[in-house]
Amino acid sequence: MDLVSGYKGVVGLVFGNENSGSNEDSYVERLLDRISNGKLAEDRRSAMIELQAIVAESRGAQLAFGAMGFPVMLAVLKEERDDVEMVRGALETLVGALTPIEHAKGPKNEVQPALMNTDLLSREADSISLLLSLLSEEDFYVRYYTLQLLTALLTNSPNRLQEAILTIPRGITRLMDMLMDREVIRNEALLLLTYLTREAEEIQKIVVFEGAFEKIFSIIKEEGGSEGGVVVQDCLQLLNNLLRTNASNQILLRETMGFDPVISILKLRGSTYSFTQQKTINLLSALETINLLMMGGTEADPGKDANKLTNKATLVQKKVLDHLLLLGVESQWAPVAVRCTALQCIGDLIAGQPKNLDILATKVLGEEPQTEPALNSILRILLRTSSMQEFIAADYVFKSFCEKNSDGQTMLASTLIPQPHLMTHAPLEEDVNMSFGSMLLHGLTLSENDGDLETCCRAASVLSHVLKDNVQCKERVIRIELEPPMPSLGASEPLMHRMVKYMALASSMKNKDGKSSTSGNLYVQPIILKLLVTWLADCPNAVHCFLDSRPHLTYLLELVSNSSATVCTRGLAAVLLGECVIYNKSNDNGKDAFTVVDTISQKLGLTSYFLKFDEMQKSFLFTSVKSAQPHKALTRSTAASMADIEDVDENDSSDQKAEDHPILSAIFDVQFVNLVKKLEGDIRESIVEVYSHPKSKVLVVPAELEQRSGESDGEYMKRLKTFVEKQCSEIQDLLSRNSLLAEDLAKTGGGSNSQPEQRVSGGLDRVQVEKLRRDLQEASQQLEMLKTDKAKIESEASMYRNLAGKMESDLKGLSDAYNSLEQANLYLEKEVRALKSGGPSTIPDVEAIKAAAREEAQKDSEAELNDLLVCLGQEQSRVEKLSARLLELGEDVDTLLEGIGDDVGLPEEGEEEED
Repeated sequence: MDLVSGYKGVVGLVFGNENSGSNEDSYVERLLDRISNGKLAEDRRSAMIELQAIVAESRGAQLAFGAMGFPVMLAVLKEERDDVEMVRGALETLVGALTPIEHAKGPKNEVQPALMNTDLLSREADSISLLLSLLSEEDFYVRYYTLQLLTALLTNSPNRLQEAILTIPRGITRLMDMLMDREVIRNEALLLLTYLTREAEEIQKIVVFEGAFEKIFSIIKEEGGSEGGVVVQDCLQLLNNLLRTNASNQILLRETMGFDPVISILKLRGSTYSFTQQKTINLLSALETINLLMMGGTEADPGKDANKLTNKATLVQKKVLDHLLLLGVESQWAPVAVRCTALQCIGDLIAGQPKNLDILATKVLGEEPQTEPALNSILRILLRTSSMQEFIAADYVFKSFCEKNSDGQTMLASTLIPQPHLMTHAPLEEDVNMSFGSMLLHGLTLSENDGDLETCCRAASVLSHVLKDNVQCKERVIRIELEPPMPSLGASEPLMHRMVKYMALASSMKNKDGKSSTSGNLYVQPIILKLLVTWLADCPNAVHCFLDSRPHLTYLLELVSNSSATVCTRGLAAVLLGECVIYNKSNDNGKDAFTVVDTISQKLGLTSYFLKFDEMQKSFLFTSVKSAQPHKALTRSTAASMADIEDVDENDSSDQKAEDHPILSAIFDVQFVNLVKKLEGDIRESIVEVYSHPKSKVLVVPAELEQRSGESDGEYMKRLKTFVEKQCSEIQDLLSRNSLLAEDLAKTGGGSNSQPEQRVSGGLDRVQVEKLRRDLQEASQQLEMLKTDKAKIESEASMYRNLAGKMESDLKGLSDAYNSLEQANLYLEKEVRALKSGGPSTIPDVEAIKAAAREEAQKDSEAELNDLLVCLGQEQSRVEKLSARLLELGEDVDTLLEGIGDDVGLPEEGEEEED
């Protein structure tokens, strides 16, 4: 029991009392011993009951059981299938060991016995296959506790259990069979399958193959559809898991059972005014199913788009739009979350679908005689609702309706007819009989009197969708003129001018309670600016209308430089100013593009003006925008909070540094952000073009320099003088413009007061780049010179290595000659000794001959050696210089000279040693 001793310390730490931990360890150990080694069946069952009770109540007992109990329990499950009571007890004990004890709260970092035991049991060999085999047992409680045990394992070790179930033959089939079992077991099996199918695509396919769709919808119908309890929620969650990332499963559902069972869940039954929390969650889950079908699958799925189109067409054929309109528009007593989700589904259903757009445009709600078009009803919700979330959802419907739908935009714009003065100031509730356009204009112009620009802001967002990318609609709305608040005040006012007026009022307006509307200002001004940016885009007449009032340009300049405005507001105001340049076709002095650019340069400075674009592009709204916001999966843990949600959390702006209102993240979609980015590039190019060229109207006509017929000399001189003065004025204008540009560049380039992030597009940058380019060229030239020197030195080193080798060969030749002389000398000495031993005779003087030969050889060798030593001295000097140069270049001189001059003897030394 070494494992037990290892756990004793842990138990002591958990409870703070080592003795109590030891007592529980020994108690659990005794019970396990009685279960495994007991002789009497009753005693073993009694021990199992006691073990089950203590494990369910004590964390220390859970730890001790984890250390030594699993082999005993698994042995019971394997070998004692006939003893149902023992099998039940073993399963209940295992469930208790894997269930956290809520009442025993301790430090956060303490050991969690339930998690530890889950890990230990999942590691046991064949434990999962053993548990799955128990699902085929006849006893109800055995199957029930087995499912609970598998669910506990899956909650804490999902991957390991998923892998094990996939490897077990008929593992999923046994779980699916449990859906047709008794209600309690069916519910447990639902939970288990919901966990299993959350992310495991292979299990999803097997579950569908085993008939999951039929069984799910059968249970939902049996439970009462949306009126049912949490079981319906579990069924829909399982259904959504099967459809979320699996286009093939969506196709299978569409081609087998169809979408009717899903749509029938959205039908309101019984008391339609009664919306319990569970019913709300069930409806939200069904709406999530509709949304998943309209998504068509994952982005990586090649057949996603085709599947999406087919699903949308099928849903519309099955009249799903009627159910969505009932939930989102007509059932105003429904919870906010349901209404918003239904409106979002309507927007997704009609997006990019011409047929679906036409169907929505012709939909009429209500009963005779109180009927009205569905779009009118949605607009009324948008203008009246107190929920920001519902406004965003309704606005999304109009965005989807107007996107790439010029006919629909024209249809809506054609209804924009101002009402008589008395009707204009009627209460908002009296708009039932108004057309869409009249209701929209009513909302645009009503808010000033109430001291609140909320309604105007919402109507402006809808109008921006109607005008987007449609020049005809923009031209039509430009011509709309509103009656003044009091007829005695003068002529009527263009709608665009009223919008600019409300935008200026937004910063100073107060709420109905008298407090300053600072939070409202955070989104009213940006939304009206979005309308104006959309309106002026590619519409010269709209630019002309905007500049008709001189204060508009001044106000925009002030707004761009207003430090109290948000980064987004300043940036959009700068974009609006830029549109007054790039889409300006006016030739009037004071309204043309040159005047706008000069005003920007004088009042703001081009550097400061362009900086507003950079600040806006780095803001949270522009960096966080996404083309499609992923929908969060509805689970048991998130469903309750989703059902209770009432509005957008205006205080939740931690990521946005309290700079912009959360509503703007939804209103500023990816299409608008891309439009602003495109406009920014065009504005920069256009302003530089205007700034660097003179006005085209100053072109000199040669005929003006000629004297006209009948013109006196005095008049001619006067006319020439006037022409020259005009030219001088233009020249001064250009000089002034260039001076301002130079000042801007100087400030941008190196002014000590300018911030580092402001040094963009400045002259200093260009100077530094040019200097770096020259330095790079010089460095490249030096590198090439060094490479040439290195190659030359390497060539010389190779030549000297060859010369040294030749000298070594010569020395070797001298050595061989010396050796041959030695051999001749020895031979002569032998002959002399032989002659001496032969008797008296006349022999030559051998010693004299030897001396003469030695002297002659020595002279020859000394002469050659002297010549070689002189040469070697010269070469040694050159080698030393070359070695120094090679060291400077990083070459290893010793390696180059290795082996040169080894084992070379001098002849003189040999001759001196010879005796």
